[in-house]
Amino acid sequence: MDRDLLSHLPVVVAVARRGGFALAAAELGMSPSAVSHAVRLVEERIGQPLFARTTRSVSLTEAGQALVATAEPALRDIAERMERIRGIKGRPSGLLRLNVSHVAIPMAVTPVVTVMAERYPDVTVEIFANEGLVDIVGEGFDAGIRLGEMIAQDMIAIRLTPPFQVVIVASPAYIGRRGRPSRLADLAAHNCIGYRLVRSGAVYRWDLTEDGKDVVVETRGTAVVTDSLVAIDLALSGTGLVYVFEPLVRADIEAGRLVQVLPQSAIEEPGLFLYFPKRSAMAPKLRAFIDTAQEIGRTSSRTPGRVA
Repeated sequence: MDRDLLSHLPVVVAVARRGGFALAAAELGMSPSAVSHAVRLVEERIGQPLFARTTRSVSLTEAGQALVATAEPALRDIAERMERIRGIKGRPSGLLRLNVSHVAIPMAVTPVVTVMAERYPDVTVEIFANEGLVDIVGEGFDAGIRLGEMIAQDMIAIRLTPPFQVVIVASPAYIGRRGRPSRLADLAAHNCIGYRLVRSGAVYRWDLTEDGKDVVVETRGTAVVTDSLVAIDLALSGTGLVYVFEPLVRADIEAGRLVQVLPQSAIEEPGLFLYFPKRSAMAPKLRAFIDTAQEIGRTSSRTPGRVA
């Protein structure tokens, strides 16, 4: 068995996953020259180039694709098994990489990470905020957090929050200037903050209900964002109406900083879920996140005005 070859395989996989030597070096905490040396050593041992390099891109050759397809799942399985072994008599440890939507951070990530920092100091949670859906396995993430309706059926999904409404809110100052809409048709005369979808590039049309029927409303306004938290800031500043998940603005509504309009038209979303591949065994670090999240959820469900 070529021990040098085996020790450098994680470097090859990182270059393939990150699409470049510099990005892989940053992820691994190595210098770019050390990454290049490791890849070159593996190429010399197997007698074939693994990457096609240009000044602008790095891509896998056919041999590289075959090697990564074999090595990546094997390395991931070894890492997971080692973490489970370490967790038998000790505390969970290691790097937990999560790919989450921006809105999930205050609703389902920050409360959990805060508790885990005290309870599991040997676990580091890396939070990658991304509105688009990614291949969490191919990108090297342990799990993702998204709305239940967005999760593929081949994933294990664990609920992190109850279902919640999507509401339209504005500041009292805005309503004082522009008035309060009383029906959906009134939205055409209001400044509605738009939300651009990352994957398609289209501006999201608001899903609402009217007279018991689902309707889609195309809005327009003076600002378009890609992050709901930015939209909330614009609402608080008095810029216009925004369409957001109710838990994100619950405290602002209760404090009178924002006012819900057209409550009869609000729809309900299934809630946020943590998901990971069915074939993956649950590592102690992931189990620690789930247990903590569920504990917080049980506590919050008994505390009015809060959502885990």
